[in-house]
Amino acid sequence: MRRRKLTFGLYADEEGLAWALTLVEDAVRSRNARNTRIVGVTVAHTVPGGEPSAADGYDFLAQQWAVEHPGQSSGDRQPVELRVRLLCSRRTRREIRRTVISTLCPEETASHTCRVPWTAA
Repeated sequence: MRRRKLTFGLYADEEGLAWALTLVEDAVRSRNARNTRIVGVTVAHTVPGGEPSAADGYDFLAQQWAVEHPGQSSGDRQPVELRVRLLCSRRTRREIRRTVISTLCPEETASHTCRVPWTAA
């Protein structure tokens, strides 16, 4: 088992961020792998490497929100980067990532609007 990383750009408020993290935790638990676990979580308002803010790197997510939720206030939402460090195999990381992506914004929803606009790195 090695340390692996999942990174998601989100346009979320505190509630949306907590929901997204819960999706990751549920995906990890669903693997039922004895040695798979989350070893760290970071919510960054800056992109790795410093200077540009998360708002600069994920500003398109705010635009996605505006298109998918016309006339609705974005409230306290802001672009952030959710970084989750896992102890797992490469295959398990891919499975967890795929599960999280499919639950963040299920394609079978009628209007296909995302509760929390996102992107995966």
